Amino acid sequence: MFENRLTKVYRHISKLARRQNITCYRVYDDDIPEFPFSIEIYEDYVYIAEYNRKHGMEEDAHEAWLDSCLELISKVLDVAPSKIWVKQRQRKENRQSQYEKLSTESHEMIAHEAGLNFKVNLSDYLDTGLFLDHRITRGMVRDEAKDKKVLNLFCYTGSFSVYAAAGGASQVTSVDLSKTYLAWAEENFRINDIDTSKHEFVHADVLQYLDTLKINTFDLVVIDPPTFSNSKRMKEFLDIQRDHVVMLNKVLLATKKGGVIYFSTNYRRFVMESDQIEASSIKDITAQTLPFDFQQKMIRYCYKIIK
Repeated sequence: MFENRLTKVYRHISKLARRQNITCYRVYDDDIPEFPFSIEIYEDYVYIAEYNRKHGMEEDAHEAWLDSCLELISKVLDVAPSKIWVKQRQRKENRQSQYEKLSTESHEMIAHEAGLNFKVNLSDYLDTGLFLDHRITRGMVRDEAKDKKVLNLFCYTGSFSVYAAAGGASQVTSVDLSKTYLAWAEENFRINDIDTSKHEFVHADVLQYLDTLKINTFDLVVIDPPTFSNSKRMKEFLDIQRDHVVMLNKVLLATKKGGVIYFSTNYRRFVMESDQIEASSIKDITAQTLPFDFQQKMIRYCYKIIK
């Protein structure tokens, strides 16, 4: 059952990827409940996340089952076992755990996307450093960034920031609570030959940082927050459903008239309280920003907000 499904989706999705010259993409995401994996291709490598759920197996039996699954994945995708990386993760709708280093193997590589380069780590964290589902959204940001002041909040490893800078933004400000990820973002700038001295990398709690912004400063803002976060380094914990109205209204104050905000959330039960947000336009662009390899499932929402 698993082999048939994986063979079918891989054949279809890899063909679409080749046509579009895309080398990093998802081929399987929990399609069959008994095989709870997310499987992604990163050029010559395969990255597998096993969602942690009750399977009723003893540890040895589970290891044997996982080994047989990996053997099958290796065969279907025609990738050597030495080029397959596996993680186990909870099915949580937050990214709090992204700051925790899981190992020190440091298998890093340079992934290529739309003519740009990104450092990807397949071994050390729960996430690789590049969220593949925002491939289209990143392209939209690049297309709109020329000569604009851009703000990227909860910037993670700065992929949106790289796209904005590559699109000719006059200045990109990237903000995150993690020094590790800010350093990674700077590295992503350097491997794309972008002068980091022309841009800002701010180590801050975004919720507090918003209160320091001057009004009418930015032309374009990207905000992709975690669903929940209660990091010890934050003054207050974040709940995106509860806090999105206040957060977006503060961002709108810092945005110039006619400026654009791209807001995304992974919270599956999210409801946008549009009537309380002081914007001239709020458009749900979820469908048009989901790439071909993510269209099987509703994994996140995305909105284009205009001041």
